[in-house]
Amino acid sequence: MNIRKAAHLIAMKAKTQKYINIKLVLLGFFLLFMVFFIVRSNTSANTTTQNQQIQPIRAIQQENHVTSQTPSCTKLPPSLASTIMHYATSNITPQQTLKEISVTARVLERKSPCNFLVFGLGHDSLMWTALNHGGRTVFLEEDSSWIATIREMHPSLESYHVEYNTKLTDADSLLELGQLPACKNVAGDIRLSSCQLTLKGLPSVFYEVQWDLIMVDAPTGWIPEAPGRMGAIYTAGMVARQRPEGETEVFVHDVNREVEDKFSRTFLCEGYMKEQENRIRHFTIPSHRGGEVPFCP
Repeated sequence: MNIRKAAHLIAMKAKTQKYINIKLVLLGFFLLFMVFFIVRSNTSANTTTQNQQIQPIRAIQQENHVTSQTPSCTKLPPSLASTIMHYATSNITPQQTLKEISVTARVLERKSPCNFLVFGLGHDSLMWTALNHGGRTVFLEEDSSWIATIREMHPSLESYHVEYNTKLTDADSLLELGQLPACKNVAGDIRLSSCQLTLKGLPSVFYEVQWDLIMVDAPTGWIPEAPGRMGAIYTAGMVARQRPEGETEVFVHDVNREVEDKFSRTFLCEGYMKEQENRIRHFTIPSHRGGEVPFCP
């Protein structure tokens, strides 16, 4: 009996041990399943996030690709269209050569849109206005009938009539007078200057605008009774010096002639000259306000 009881106890113990082992195995499988599920969930979430991040990038790339492949449509400004049509259908070319024009064009490329003043109204006026697209380009002209003709052809150009009270034959005496202290005085209103070289009666726009570029290509200066450019060169230099701050680019055309040569060297100063190309000179004149600055460096 004791033997049977012992055998029964042993059998029961083995059965219990077997049940425990099965339970442990099942628990192990369950734990492994949970670990696998968690890992898979994380991997799936990361993949989804990456896909969500990649999709917008791909969309942007595709959009950029489409945009880069699609040419933008920009309407040509009327001033540029008018300029192209004018020069394409005209047999008259500007008086300046390509190399001479390029001197001013390079500066306009850096500074435009800006305030550009031109002494003279000619066949190149549309070109200067176009090269200063978005800025203000103003022309001062001595011949009122020529202004009327140009306005009829190109009403968009801004031009004003100017009268000069000098003659080319006065050039030598005016060059001497220009050495007087009154002509070297930068302080004060240029309209009140007592220097005989100062141009008087200019349109109000001349004094109201701070000019970034000034070109002297007028008035007439090739016959004795012509006004000559003495006053225009001197006044351009004085306006540049009276600028509140910064610099003014001044260009003088026809420096192969005696007056333009002497007056530009004297009143715009060789020390301020940046470049000469054939008949045109380029000067960069700094403001003389706010300190003791010599008339010429």
